Amino acid sequence: MVEETRGKLIAAARRAFAAKGYAASSMDELTAEAGLTRGALYHNFGDKKGLLQAVIDQIDAEMLARMRVANEKAQTPWLGFMAENKAYIEMALEPEIQRIMLLDGPAVLGDPSQWPNQTACLRRTEDIIRGLMRDETIMPVDAEAVARLLNGAALNAALWIAASDDPQAVFEKAVEAFQTLAAGLLRVRD
Repeated sequence: MVEETRGKLIAAARRAFAAKGYAASSMDELTAEAGLTRGALYHNFGDKKGLLQAVIDQIDAEMLARMRVANEKAQTPWLGFMAENKAYIEMALEPEIQRIMLLDGPAVLGDPSQWPNQTACLRRTEDIIRGLMRDETIMPVDAEAVARLLNGAALNAALWIAASDDPQAVFEKAVEAFQTLAAGLLRVRD
């Protein structure tokens, strides 16, 4: 019952936040659409901000799954890593992700690099970097530093796309620049 209630509230909030934005979404409308009371929202999420965090967590999990699929389709670990990052940056073109994850999320919850879900993302990136170093695909460098810098570059590319007047043009430039920066890690083969 608790999971069903949470699911209804998250689904209603996700639709409202995507359509109207966080600020214009009324808690009364959200709870009415879900067939629940404001008390259910407060009990499950504390407040509207907690509900936004739950929506972001759900979208983030979906984004991670999509990124892993992009990675798994690649022919090499390096190309998989590049495909995963490109997929993340490309998702910034999607209106729901733009509004909830990249515009409203940072405005309400603060710096995305400090969100709880970023810890898992950083760990995954660091693990990939360590694997690429073991395979001698990239130069030996501090894996945490590289993970933080590349994650920051991808996040800032996504934020730039979301705030742009021409997201598609910015996407093309951002991906090219990201790939050029990341390629600087590759080992030079004799």
